[in-house]
Amino acid sequence: MPTPAPSIRQRWQRLRRDPQFLRGMREMLPMLPGITAWGLVTGVAMVKSGLSVPLALLMSLLVYAGSSQLASLPLIAAQAPAWVIWLTAFVVNLRFVIYSVQWRLYFGGLPRQRRLLLGYFAADMNLAMFTRAWPEPRPQPGQQAYLLGGVAVLWPGWQVPSVLGIVLADAVPPAWGLGFAGTLALLALTCSLLIGRATWVSAGVASLAAVAAVAMPYKLNIVVAVAAAVAAGLMMERIGGAAPARAGS
Repeated sequence: MPTPAPSIRQRWQRLRRDPQFLRGMREMLPMLPGITAWGLVTGVAMVKSGLSVPLALLMSLLVYAGSSQLASLPLIAAQAPAWVIWLTAFVVNLRFVIYSVQWRLYFGGLPRQRRLLLGYFAADMNLAMFTRAWPEPRPQPGQQAYLLGGVAVLWPGWQVPSVLGIVLADAVPPAWGLGFAGTLALLALTCSLLIGRATWVSAGVASLAAVAAVAMPYKLNIVVAVAAAVAAGLMMERIGGAAPARAGS
């Protein structure tokens, strides 16, 4: 007789004893305070921008991308055209297309359903910590467990304070300065991703573009900055890939 597939409970019990799962949790924990503050800020901002509590909860669970949420909220509050809101969220999230190229090197051989599930949970910080732990871009045992360990900290660490911010938005005074704490969290995350010349150039181009376009309406300078950074990154990769070919000709 074929061996019955393990139940969800059995899989969870096996996973939580996996050393790589525990390692992923342990290495993600230092990021938790900043993510908690940022999630709380985002939750409050959603309600303050005019979203109802049910819509804000739905956005937090389905979108799961703080940068695009915060980029879209001022546009929603300003009653910007829907196409501007969609375009802004799309451009801000274009970075995940670039991230997926990196994830593919590790998880490209997995079944599609599992890749879709991991793709939902794979945020900026997951990639930053994962590539530090597994710098060689190839599948290795323990990688899924490590990623899920980070997810076990990061996902509730974002969603729980985000939900609290949504429910308690009117009770959170501006004097708490949570926005600044969230900004520091994003700054720390950005610095952790600057691991090569291409990323440094992209970050510099994005900064200059955001400042140059700061007068644009609907916070469209964010869209300009992201588009400029993506273009700069692709150009740097093309130059880097072309250099060996010229040298060997």
